[in-house]
Amino acid sequence: MRVLGQLHAQVVTLPHIHRASRSFLLSKILCFSAYRNILYARTLLSQIVYPNVFAYNTVIRGFLSGNPSREPILLFRDLVQKKFPRPNTFTLAFVLKGCAVLPGFDEGRQVHKHVIAFGLGENSFVQTSLLNFYTKCEKVEMGRKVFDEMTDKNVVAWSAMIGGYAKVGKFNKALGMFIEMQKCGVVPDEMTMVSVISACAVSGALDCGKWIHTYIDKNAMKNDLEVSTALVNMYAKCGCIEKAKQAFDSMPIRDSKAWSSMIVGYSIHGLLKEAVEALEEMEKAKVEPNHVTFIGILSACAHVGVVADGRKYWSMLLNSKIEPSMEHYGCMVDLLCRANQFEEAYQFVNYMHIPPNPAIWRALLVTCKRNKMVNEGEIVAQQLLSIEPLNAENYILLSSLYASTSDWVKMSRVRKHMNDMGIKVVPGCSSIEINGHLHEFVMGRWSHPESTEIRSVLFEVSQKVENSGYQPWIASVLQNIGDGEKQNALWEHSERIAVAYGLLKTQAPTVIRVIKNLRICVDCHQVIKIISQLYNREIIVRDRIRFHRFSNGTCSCNDFW
Repeated sequence: MRVLGQLHAQVVTLPHIHRASRSFLLSKILCFSAYRNILYARTLLSQIVYPNVFAYNTVIRGFLSGNPSREPILLFRDLVQKKFPRPNTFTLAFVLKGCAVLPGFDEGRQVHKHVIAFGLGENSFVQTSLLNFYTKCEKVEMGRKVFDEMTDKNVVAWSAMIGGYAKVGKFNKALGMFIEMQKCGVVPDEMTMVSVISACAVSGALDCGKWIHTYIDKNAMKNDLEVSTALVNMYAKCGCIEKAKQAFDSMPIRDSKAWSSMIVGYSIHGLLKEAVEALEEMEKAKVEPNHVTFIGILSACAHVGVVADGRKYWSMLLNSKIEPSMEHYGCMVDLLCRANQFEEAYQFVNYMHIPPNPAIWRALLVTCKRNKMVNEGEIVAQQLLSIEPLNAENYILLSSLYASTSDWVKMSRVRKHMNDMGIKVVPGCSSIEINGHLHEFVMGRWSHPESTEIRSVLFEVSQKVENSGYQPWIASVLQNIGDGEKQNALWEHSERIAVAYGLLKTQAPTVIRVIKNLRICVDCHQVIKIISQLYNREIIVRDRIRFHRFSNGTCSCNDFW
C-alpha cells in the first residue's frame, strides 16, 4: 500500500498529465488497492472525474469481501442518480449480493426494478443473483418465481433454490427440488449437497440425511471440508451424535468450523464433558476457536447448569481476540437464569457493552415466571415489550407469570391487549420423518389423513399412561378452565400426536424422532418418559432448546432444561 500511495501522490500532483490519462492511472491504482484497503479505494473513486463502470464494480466488489456494509447499495444509488456510467450485469450481481448479506430486502427489490429497466431481466448471471438474493432473504416464493422464469437453470440456481427451501424449513420441497434437478440432467456439486444436507439438518430428517451421505459416497463426489462439516452438523441436529462423531473423525482436515460444529453438537445434546474434551483437542491441534466455538461451550454449560465452568469459559472468551457477540451474552444470561441466579443475571445484562436483544430479556422473564417473581417480571416485561411489542411469545410469558400466581385479572388484561393488537399466538408444531417424508402436526388440529388411526393410538396411550399412576401437571395449562378440559388440552399437544404417529407407523427397535418448534412442556416431558418405559421404545425429541433422549422412563437431560 505504501508504494501505491506514492504512485497516487505522483499521479495527482504532476501537472502535465492529461485528465483522461490521470483517470486511467487512478483507476489502475484503485484496482490494486480495492482488496487491500477498500476505504482508500473508495476515496480514489471519488477523485476520478469520469470513473468507468469497471471502477465502480471493483469498489462494490471490494466492500463485499469484508463485513456486511451498505456501501455497495450507496455506490449503486450514486450510479443511478448520475446516469453515468451505465451499470452492467456485474454491477447488478454485486449489488444484489450486497443486499443478500445485509440483508436488505427493500433495497434489493429496488435493484430488481432497475434490472428490468436496464433490460437485463433475462440475463442468466443476473437471474441467478436475484434468485440468491430472494432465498437469502427467506422470500422463497419470490425466488421460485425468478427460478421458473430462467431458461438456463444451472447447478448454482438449483442449489440456491434447494438452500432457500431448507432455510425456511420446507424440507419436502427442498428434497423434491433435489430429485427434480437430477431428472433434468443437472449434476449436483458440493454446494448442492451442502444445501440438501442442511435441509435434512433443519428438519431433523435422519433417514434422508443418511441417503444423501450414501449418494455422496456412491457417486464418488468430492467430500470436501464444507460437505463433511455439513454432515457433522446434520447428524448432530438429527439426534444421532454418534454418527456425527464418526463423520468428524473421518475428516482428514478439520478447521475451526468443523470443530465448532462438533462442539455445538455435543452442546445441544447436553454432553458438557464431551464438549470440553473436544475444545481441549481443538487447542492441542493448534486450531483457533471462533465465535461459534464459544457459543457451543457456553451453551453446553447452560444446558447442564454448571455456572463455575461457564464463568471460566467466559473469561477465556474475554482474553481471546474475539469480541463477545449478542449470542455470547445470551449464553451467559441463559446459564445464570437456569441456575436461578436472577439478580446476577440482571446485573450482567445491565453491564453489557451492547444493548440486550429480546431473547436476553425473555430469558430473564422465563426465570421470573418459573420462580413466580411478579414484581421483577413486570420490570423485565416492560423492557422486553418496549423493543419487541408485536411478538406473541412475550405476552404469553407475561400472562403465564400472572397465571402461575392465579392472578386471572391481570392475565386477562394481557390476553385482551393481544387481541386488541391483533397479535396471533404461534401454535405448537411437531414433525416426524416416516419413510423419507416429513409429517407435521399442529396442536389441536386434526387434518392429517390418518387422524382417525392417530386418535385411536393416542387414546390407548393415554389409558396406559394414566393406569401407570401418572398425575397430569395441569398447572402447565395456563388457562382459566376446568381441570378436565386442561387434561384434554394436554393430550392434544403436538409432540404427543407425533409420538403417537411414530408408534403407529414404526416398530421397535426403530427410534422415534420428533422435532418441535417450541420448548417441550413439563407434562409432555413426563408423559414421554412414561411412554418410553411402557412401550420399550427410544424416543428422541428436539425442541427449540436442546435434545431429549427418552429411554426406559428416563431422559438424557436429567429433568434439567
